Amino acid sequence: MKQKMKASTFQIFLFIQIAILTICFKVNAQNNPDQMENTKEIAFIMFDDYETLDVFGPAEIFGRLVDTYTLKFYSLEGGVITNRHSVPIMTEKLETITKQPEIILVPGGLGTRKEVDNTQLLNEIKKLSSESDYVLSVCTGSALLAKAGLLDGKKATSNKRAFSWVETQGADVNWDKKARWKIDGKYYTSSGVSAGMDMALGFLADRHGIDFARKVAKEIEYNWTEDKDNDNFVAE
Repeated sequence: MKQKMKASTFQIFLFIQIAILTICFKVNAQNNPDQMENTKEIAFIMFDDYETLDVFGPAEIFGRLVDTYTLKFYSLEGGVITNRHSVPIMTEKLETITKQPEIILVPGGLGTRKEVDNTQLLNEIKKLSSESDYVLSVCTGSALLAKAGLLDGKKATSNKRAFSWVETQGADVNWDKKARWKIDGKYYTSSGVSAGMDMALGFLADRHGIDFARKVAKEIEYNWTEDKDNDNFVAE
């Protein structure tokens, strides 16, 4: 009983902290409109049962670059989204987007098994992705892109443990069972969970140079897997 109370108290504390950070971010944005105007927005498309590191790994990397990128989190209904780790995150409604985000990021997680049949979400992802400069997915997030028809005829990869399921979501996708992350035009798709961080750093390397990406990796004390074509985890 005491353990449940402690867990509940911790979740409430975590939610309050996230809410405070969200409010502070909005206040900072309002006080620094010029800075916001000069950054590129990365829109995280959230849903229940997302994978924690799929979101917070890339968020840590891109979020450090406050003069270059602005992070925003959206979901169909807005409000608090949670996952099986009981990690809540405050989101805005997708329909409230007034300015097209330059970059879309779709995480994976157990929730993708349900969301591949969510026509409304898939349509929103398709609409935003078709108008964005870049589309990134982590883990089984590529299953959502595939089901939306965005990866047809393109090279892509996904979580190696869930690869056989992901393949069924896009028969016309050129799935790569070996890659750590894959690039085809504006689409970046990564392998599972931690691979999203490698892909995010690879994205930075492509935009800002390899030394820039290595500097960011060093700042967070992360051993970056720079070889995008060879994953230690290979699908059967």
